[in-house]
Amino acid sequence: MRKRLNDKQWFAPNGIWAAVFSWMLVAPVGAVAQDVDGWSGEDSAMVARIHAHTLGEGRCYEDLRVLCKDVGARLSGSQAADDAILWGAKVLEGIGAGTVRMQPVVVPHWERGGNERAWMRVDGGPQEPLRISALGGSVGTEGVMEGDVVVFRDFEALDSLGSDGLEGRIAFFNRPMDPLMINAGSAYGGAYEQRSRGAVEAAEHGGMAALVRSLTHALDTFPHTGGMRYDDAVGKVPAAAVSTVDARRISRLIADGHEVRVGMEMDCVLHGEKTQANVIAEWTGSEHPDRYIVVGGHLDSWDIGEGAHDDGAGIVQSIEVMRTLHALGYQPRHTLRVVLFINEENGNNGGKTYAQRAREKGEWHVAAVESDAGGDAPRGFSIDATDSATAAVRAWKEDFMDYGVGDMRRGGAGVDIGPLKQEEPAGKRPLMVGLRPNSQRYFDYHHSDRDIFENVHERELKLGAAALTSMVYLLDRLDYDSID
Repeated sequence: MRKRLNDKQWFAPNGIWAAVFSWMLVAPVGAVAQDVDGWSGEDSAMVARIHAHTLGEGRCYEDLRVLCKDVGARLSGSQAADDAILWGAKVLEGIGAGTVRMQPVVVPHWERGGNERAWMRVDGGPQEPLRISALGGSVGTEGVMEGDVVVFRDFEALDSLGSDGLEGRIAFFNRPMDPLMINAGSAYGGAYEQRSRGAVEAAEHGGMAALVRSLTHALDTFPHTGGMRYDDAVGKVPAAAVSTVDARRISRLIADGHEVRVGMEMDCVLHGEKTQANVIAEWTGSEHPDRYIVVGGHLDSWDIGEGAHDDGAGIVQSIEVMRTLHALGYQPRHTLRVVLFINEENGNNGGKTYAQRAREKGEWHVAAVESDAGGDAPRGFSIDATDSATAAVRAWKEDFMDYGVGDMRRGGAGVDIGPLKQEEPAGKRPLMVGLRPNSQRYFDYHHSDRDIFENVHERELKLGAAALTSMVYLLDRLDYDSID
């Protein structure tokens, strides 16, 4: 059996106001004060100030508007990605909290091309249009191609045909995201392999192309693109996602005994590599300048939609962390880095390069935080850390409940910060945390033309920024020498 790949609020009615009132009764944040049962009084006051400032004066929503509307979709290697890098550096420099620099990153440069269309014929009838989107990295069709469609739910069914069982035909992988899974991200992970490896599996069995059901719970006419990969030992065939409405129709027609042929024409091209950059803003710590806390998201997006949820939201929330703490007069104990990573969508070279340079310099990252799950209302955090470090974060659970973000579970913290997971020079792995918004609507927009600024709610985006800022602040207050 093949193993499936796993994936990748409101606060209490009076929560913030009670916290703001308590802030007025205590001294400003100063020396570190830890409470083993949760936040100290100073911490409660500071988290309240963070939320009040972000909700009242935060600029992340306007930042997102500019990124989406003035820059737009920004796939690695594109001119728009270059523009986004310059935009991010300018915004971070405007905060005035530290130095801003570019870290060169080599990225792939793939383009969809100007021609992308598909159709189907039922029982030899006339062409009927299909809504498709080439998968990122796909080869083109080199003109028009057309072939009979065979439907599969998994690779095991394809294996049963033998090595030439698909000769001259198109493999259609039609396994939906599991509707019974409560967490939408887990459902996405359960269906992901058909998109990432479908073209390889089709080619290995003699197929001429691969179609993949869009990875979304929504039944709509929007195809959802995403990354895929080839195997150098196997020939390359074109691959595209088809909308869930069209996927349902194709599968039902074939199940009823009809012959379905699909035609495709795509002008995709891979230009090779290009040098772009991570954008890094560094704010030197007052007590541990040689220990780093990084917070970030990925600046690149797919080339359709505007990359608003994925991951414009994480970018502007990460910027807001530095802006808010600076505006509130906070001085970090550890050196704080905001990193706008490039190339998460089709290679993760930004995250890999950042981690590699950190190891070469012997930098100790005590913590790493990521926002890359959309701009919907925050619900909690995922924790990827040792038992003792996880316990330190979970000690804040009850206090975070007042802000609706008390879901503290272990799991992956994020793709961009993932390469930092190797042991640091001090012999300790970073305490890694990912912001967890409500996941139910995210894949309605994900990697599609629906991922636009208008589909991000201002208040929910700001609540996420406040939760992220609060987490970074609390991580900065931890004593890492006492954590195994």
